Amino acid sequence: MREMAYTEIKRRIISCEFRPGEPLNEAQVATMLGLGRTPVHQALHRLEVEGLVSIMPRKGVLVTPLSLNEVLDMIEVRATNEVLCATLACERGHDSDFKAMRDIVDRSPPLIAGRDIPALASLDLKFHTAMSAASRNRVLAELLRGLHEKQARFWFLSLSDPQHLENVYQEHLEIVDALERRDVPAVREAVRTHIDEFRKNIIRTL
Repeated sequence: MREMAYTEIKRRIISCEFRPGEPLNEAQVATMLGLGRTPVHQALHRLEVEGLVSIMPRKGVLVTPLSLNEVLDMIEVRATNEVLCATLACERGHDSDFKAMRDIVDRSPPLIAGRDIPALASLDLKFHTAMSAASRNRVLAELLRGLHEKQARFWFLSLSDPQHLENVYQEHLEIVDALERRDVPAVREAVRTHIDEFRKNIIRTL
């Protein structure tokens, strides 16, 4: 029950169903999820450690507001490390890794047409996880997984622009194309462009 509460509350925070800055009442959340208050209480304390909620004595629980400066700091770290990840993937990845990435990208168009944001968010994470796996560097993969998870709420907000959905699809295609050619300069440039477009869209959104 505790894990179920944690997973569901986190999903709602990341997808912005629980909005940034929104107060959360333990009893109401428990009723909403059909769970007892104890697993909800434990889940909220776990989410506080992850920085997704703030628990204030005698005041209650608040979904952590979004900070532009915080996400820009994360993007700065991600930019350096994801370019390294793409370089290593280009050098160490197998053709089967790149095929898996292309298969993920090829599932995007109908989801874009249907504006299925949760499914697109899931695909985006799978795409970047697949590239991390292709780098054959577990430490780097874990670092990037944490950054992507922390940026997830910003990603959901950035998808309010339909054109951005199409842009992300095209950027992913360019990354896969460069990986398949084993073109290190091209894949580095494609990843830099992808992350910079995300940064610009976040600034416009926030």
